[in-house]
Amino acid sequence: MRPLPELTPMNEWFWKSGADGKLRIQGCSACRVLVHPPAPICPACGSRAWEPTEVSGLATVVGFTVNAQQWLPDVPPPYVIANVALAEDAGVRLTTNIVGCGPAEVRIGQEVLVRFEQHEDVWLPVFAPTGNTDPTDRVGEPVLAPIRPPASERRFEHDAVLSGIGRSRMGRRLMVDPLSLTIDACLEAIADAGLTRDDIDGLATYPGGATSSGMNEGGITAVEEALRLNPTWIQGGSEQPGPGGALIAAMLAVSSGLCRHVLCFRTVWESTYKALRLGGGGGRVSGTMMPWRVPFGAMSAANWIGMNASQYLHRYGATRELFGAVAVNSRANAGRNPAAIYRDPLTMDDYLSARMISSPFGLYDCDVPCDAAIAVVVSAASVAPDLPKPAVRVEAVGTQIRERVSWDQGVITHEPQVLSQAQHLWSRSGLRPADVDLALLYDGFTFNAVSWLEGLGFCGLGEAQDWIDKGRRIALDGELPVNPHGGQLSEGRTHGFGFIYEAITQLRHEAGERQVANARTAVVTSGGGTPSGVLLLQRDGV
Repeated sequence: MRPLPELTPMNEWFWKSGADGKLRIQGCSACRVLVHPPAPICPACGSRAWEPTEVSGLATVVGFTVNAQQWLPDVPPPYVIANVALAEDAGVRLTTNIVGCGPAEVRIGQEVLVRFEQHEDVWLPVFAPTGNTDPTDRVGEPVLAPIRPPASERRFEHDAVLSGIGRSRMGRRLMVDPLSLTIDACLEAIADAGLTRDDIDGLATYPGGATSSGMNEGGITAVEEALRLNPTWIQGGSEQPGPGGALIAAMLAVSSGLCRHVLCFRTVWESTYKALRLGGGGGRVSGTMMPWRVPFGAMSAANWIGMNASQYLHRYGATRELFGAVAVNSRANAGRNPAAIYRDPLTMDDYLSARMISSPFGLYDCDVPCDAAIAVVVSAASVAPDLPKPAVRVEAVGTQIRERVSWDQGVITHEPQVLSQAQHLWSRSGLRPADVDLALLYDGFTFNAVSWLEGLGFCGLGEAQDWIDKGRRIALDGELPVNPHGGQLSEGRTHGFGFIYEAITQLRHEAGERQVANARTAVVTSGGGTPSGVLLLQRDGV
């Protein structure tokens, strides 16, 4: 059934507002600024006084996706999910559905007017075209908060090295206990660093043990109960700088002197979870973000990010061939990676003719759910000379949040939470993009990798299509090799840790036939959409 928002004292007025056919948004009683989603404080003036404020219901489509995937039994595709900017304040946007026209008739810049659909005790605001086009650009180029200067000249990153890596077997529907995959990866990483279990005095993971849907093995609790390491420090959770935030937290723990060797791990078993049809449906949706999108059938990140990708293509005049170049390059690289799930060649024709998932994303724009675990040991830098393999040093990290932590309210020209962290990275290092030998770019979707390319400054915003040069520039023998292992698009979705594993492998010069020649500096991105993080890594001795 269509999931509906859980009604709370903070949001009930919004979801019932449409009973009289009027759209209302939270309005600050002091400065009259509109605030959405509802919040207990005005972000503009700090006032705690507010009231539901009636607005005209006119809006402009600033991003949309035609969903072709059946996510919900009672919401058959195709249907249009859109991000619309209100006429009163273009910075206030709603994720919604476009109704009253065919999916092929929806376009960016289209003026739409609210109407309401009642489902039980909820009135969902959906929008229909008025027949007019808004001549004004309601989005503009990304505007970010200033980069905060370093709080100290000291760099905690330089106090740690990445000393060991381990990986379980990887595949589709392995039908294996996820904790056993985690233990395989952890024991391999400990041995790779030349350590024993007794040497490990810290544990860190993402996203911790509180989530489900095949996205973890049980977290710190499960791993500690299995290995009995007696750590002096632990950390696990999803609200950190992307999956790689576990490593950044570990570096901080090492730099503080609390730990000497921290075992970081990440496990996914989505394909088995889905094959077993675990989890249930129904009920009301709660949380800070999901109630504002899933009632409209926006069930997947393919929908949320697809809306931004459509704004990117519209704004910069790019085509799907840009995304296709990323997918084709990833598959070519995966052909040299024995661990990759998909290794067969992929052509641009294959890419363009594949079935659509959620426009502009087709099948090969999406990463591959899999079962796997990856572990990384973060050690004190002082042990580098004693390691059995070359240490990998951390030159800098990028973590600052400089935009709305939202899928639809902040930056929508690119993947959210990419431009901010990418630019923050360079403020903590004297190196620049020209110093990077290879890039490991998070590619949950092809558009994500494009966002990171531009955000990190390898090319300007909107310039990726020309810069990539049909994939030649990002090929293994190109100017900037991208994802030599095939990325999540072809190797498999290990949710960020696969990029770290590959970067360390490359910097050790252990990547075999996919080895980037003379690789000494790598940039590794982790996540996006939700807070993300970036690592700038170097082979020891550079």
